[in-house]
Amino acid sequence: MKPRILIVEDEEKLRRVIELHLLASGFEVDQAGSAEEGLLLADRVQLVITDLRLPGMDGLDLLAQIHRQNAQVPVVVMTAFGTVENAVEAMKSGAVDFLLKPFSLNHLTAVVNKALEVRALRDENRQLREELGHRYQFSNIVGRSPAMQEIFSAITRVAPTRATVLLAGESGVGKDLIARAIHFHSPRAERPFVKINCTAIPENLMESELFGYEKGAFTGAATSKPGKFEQADTGTVFLDEIGDVPASVQVKLLRVLQEREFERLGSNKTRHIDVRVIAATNADLRAALEQGTFRQDLYYRLNVVPINLPPLRERKEDIPFLADHFMKKHSRELRGKEARLTDAAVEKLMSYHWPGNVRELENVIERSLVLGSGEFLDAAEIKLDTNPQPRAASSGAPVLPDGMTLDQLEQEIIRDALERSHGNKSQAARLLGITRNALRYRLSQMGLENPAE
Repeated sequence: MKPRILIVEDEEKLRRVIELHLLASGFEVDQAGSAEEGLLLADRVQLVITDLRLPGMDGLDLLAQIHRQNAQVPVVVMTAFGTVENAVEAMKSGAVDFLLKPFSLNHLTAVVNKALEVRALRDENRQLREELGHRYQFSNIVGRSPAMQEIFSAITRVAPTRATVLLAGESGVGKDLIARAIHFHSPRAERPFVKINCTAIPENLMESELFGYEKGAFTGAATSKPGKFEQADTGTVFLDEIGDVPASVQVKLLRVLQEREFERLGSNKTRHIDVRVIAATNADLRAALEQGTFRQDLYYRLNVVPINLPPLRERKEDIPFLADHFMKKHSRELRGKEARLTDAAVEKLMSYHWPGNVRELENVIERSLVLGSGEFLDAAEIKLDTNPQPRAASSGAPVLPDGMTLDQLEQEIIRDALERSHGNKSQAARLLGITRNALRYRLSQMGLENPAE
């Protein structure tokens, strides 16, 4: 569609000249002789060109009214009384450009094209932000269990505030997703979201990465560089794995949380910032407090609003919905059409203990889609990672996988043996090192075979 432009000008001859030129340039044009008349047409155009001096409501008032109706419509103002003060006032009020009468038609064309480009960039930016925000809406953070509903409720309450949040939970439970949901449901949604993985930054570089440095602060510092906190000013900083921050940096983090100020490395100039801090950890910070590796005052500053994310094994009622979500996501990417899980496949997923939590579930679904075939994935095509985890012999770690009982482990081993033998009980019994009758007995205990068969 051709862009539609509204001309608001009380001088009829000039209005007609501009209209004819814009029509010849390929635009559609509406025109009005007063601000009141133009205001009725402003909601249907992509650009407004208005005189500053108009009968009744003037151009600046019209500009303000248009932006109250639709802030996305760019406005170009024109006047024969062009002064620096008029230009500054118009631009401060939201005008995208300023035309001083008399102006050439070529100059008018250049200003119109530039204003429409600005409009297109704003629309694209808004669309991208809306898509990004939609990704982290609660409808896309899958969870119907009571535990997840409590977390959604906590996000709703804490997001509008600037309170510091501490997310705790095992690796793979979705701390990053929750942190972004808090940011994108907050008044800072349009501002930067800067994630800092504290584990990935070497200890000797962490201070300069977080707070920046000045030229000459150390060997190789050829120019000054702002840190992550400066990049996130007016937005949100997400400190992932906060428990790995060294003691020397913990002091500076405490100051940022308390005073909202810091100095770059190699500088005495105090810088003030406005950031909201969300921290995450998969370790027990209280144990670190007892060991003296984490500052108590910093812990209490971070722990203003604690949110504990449960592991997947503690909310197994969410597994079918999560699996369905990942099936739709990856089957479209990998196969171009949606695939589904059979009831047996879902039951197999439900019986697994998921030490890697939601991240592992997504990986299993993707792996099974790559290796499987057909519209439906059955239990045999669900490729779980059942390899034992390595551990030191004298570490004192439990014999069983975390969150799994002895019966569950035995059943998992039996199911794996049956899969490898394609349901042949005699072959499965040989793999397990037991007799066929012993296997049948265990299957009957699992409810999978009648012992009188």
